[in-house]
Amino acid sequence: MGPVDQFMLKLRRGDGWFFSRAKRTAKAIVTSNLPVPGFLKPIYRSIYGLHYTVKYGFIRLLTYFYYEPTFRARCTKVGRNLQLWAFPHVSGHSTIIIGDNVSIYGHLGIGSGRIHDNPTLRIGNGVDIGHNVFFTVNQEVIVEDYVNIASFTHIMDSDSHPRDPYLRAQKLPPSRDEIKPIRIGSRAWIGLGSFIMKGVTIGEGAIVGSNSVVISDVPPFSVVVGNPARVILKDTRTKPEIVPEPASVVA
Repeated sequence: MGPVDQFMLKLRRGDGWFFSRAKRTAKAIVTSNLPVPGFLKPIYRSIYGLHYTVKYGFIRLLTYFYYEPTFRARCTKVGRNLQLWAFPHVSGHSTIIIGDNVSIYGHLGIGSGRIHDNPTLRIGNGVDIGHNVFFTVNQEVIVEDYVNIASFTHIMDSDSHPRDPYLRAQKLPPSRDEIKPIRIGSRAWIGLGSFIMKGVTIGEGAIVGSNSVVISDVPPFSVVVGNPARVILKDTRTKPEIVPEPASVVA
């Protein structure tokens, strides 16, 4: 152990009078805060607002002149009013088709392997995608219109590795029968941190609860939660209130 390491170890332990005082002093410095007098608060508030104005203004310029046109060029087709907040990361040769009024509120990852010649990701109109959402597209993933996908969601039409341990050890890709397409129905809502696994169809208007792992089909307008996800509510649609007709007046 070198002299610097010995010094830092004694400081962390607080050995003896000197290191004990030094440790308390270092802790006081680390945990201290700069006092803000009342007359300076308006200035700091202005600086706070200016910070985010400059930050998001710069991001908007970068998006307008670089992120959007570059990503559009990578895609096969992109509709009107695409909104990006970060530069999507696409690896592989997937075909990407995006509809109108799609908003991507952070980092988006799209990856595909070498099994199929034309793996395809289709995103419909009015779709909102959160931060750190990842698509694994080795055959086909379809996201229909007005779907909400919350942050940290993974949508994977394959497990990325074969089931056979000997094939995995050889670094081989999964076989074709281990790759199954995914469809997310219109107006569905995928909760924070969920995993949508291969071969799954999520019905129209369904809700997937946060941190759920979906390995089987989800009925339309239902709510599923858990690992594996199970139905806890069969129909989220608001039932119309039945108003009785007024009694007829007999003359």
